[in-house]
Amino acid sequence: MSEGIVSPDPSPYHRGGVEAGTPLDGWSSKLCATRRVGERAREPDMTAMKPHRIAILWRGDRAARQAATPQNNRFHRVFEELAALGIEAEPAVYDEAFAAEVREQLLAADGVLVWVDPLHDGKNRTELDALLRDVAGRGPWVSAHPDVTLKMGVKEVLHRTRHLGWGTDTALYRSAAEFAAGFPERLQTAGPRVVKRNRGNGGQGVWKVELLPGTGRVRVLQARRGSIPEELPLADFIAACGAYLAADSCIVDQPFQPRLPDGMIRCYMGADRVVGFGHQLIKALIPPPPDGPDSPAAQPGPRIMHGPDAAPFQALRARMEGEWTPQMMAVLGIDAGSLPIIWDADFLYGPRDASGADTYVLCEINVSSVFAIPDQAPAAIARLVSARLVSARLRDRRC
Repeated sequence: MSEGIVSPDPSPYHRGGVEAGTPLDGWSSKLCATRRVGERAREPDMTAMKPHRIAILWRGDRAARQAATPQNNRFHRVFEELAALGIEAEPAVYDEAFAAEVREQLLAADGVLVWVDPLHDGKNRTELDALLRDVAGRGPWVSAHPDVTLKMGVKEVLHRTRHLGWGTDTALYRSAAEFAAGFPERLQTAGPRVVKRNRGNGGQGVWKVELLPGTGRVRVLQARRGSIPEELPLADFIAACGAYLAADSCIVDQPFQPRLPDGMIRCYMGADRVVGFGHQLIKALIPPPPDGPDSPAAQPGPRIMHGPDAAPFQALRARMEGEWTPQMMAVLGIDAGSLPIIWDADFLYGPRDASGADTYVLCEINVSSVFAIPDQAPAAIARLVSARLVSARLRDRRC
């Protein structure tokens, strides 16, 4: 979307949504094992090559798979920009019920772009991630690769990068015993906290927790739309979070940010460069008005999309491109070729510094299913896809 345009998706939380250690989005795992000793690499004849082929994968049922075309879905702009660069792109609607069919489709492609939430109608990505790893190991590159997602697109990244300029006081718990021992003291001494399950989307498993002094009870509010505050014994809340530990291996907690009503800034990234911003006055973790969580006053404002050059966000852009993204890559062990082709970092406003300038606190990174996106993003996605496809083909031809 162009600067100042309103996004059709007003939700403050999505996907969850990113990671690596593994091969450049999968494609560098193709080894040059068949090349004869002493054989010279020949430069490919680019004019004789077949068009590149990309599969764009999202979740849906059998009827959605049969009906899908490049024009009749929310990714149509991405399809258009890929076609403009001579790249053939096809829909690859996925469900566990026909996973084998999707696998064969992906293996016939040169690359795969994935838009699938961590959680959806009781389903998770366990089977899909195994399928994508298998496909990536057989040739096609996958973005985002599941191993990259498990480094970037999880709440644990908030703890691993807490020492960077976007970080804050963040605790990590890997067991129920750790959570029961450490969280009450932090709540007592540091004020309201935000507890987050490791993988989730739509505000699921994200809770504002306030201690009710002298009672052993807490007031909690989940970030999901329509939630209302509840009061319960702290021990009961801690016990309920055990399900997150069982499913996701860890929980993190951060301080509640008092400037939450000033809105959230979503910084959209194409690999290691900013491709746009979205600013939204969110209502997640803010108690609903007396009229209830479904009243108009309880709804989030529209997300206003801006291009990468939008003046209000240039300080944030400079830090994302020049400092925080390279530092994150070093901490997580992710190289530039393995960064997701599209991802975003969500920031809340932190306390103003001594000069009165804004600071920014990272509250999550989304990798699994980044959408809606700014108007400039589809073309940036297509250019990045083209570059990776050409690099992969040159590599293969030299093997």
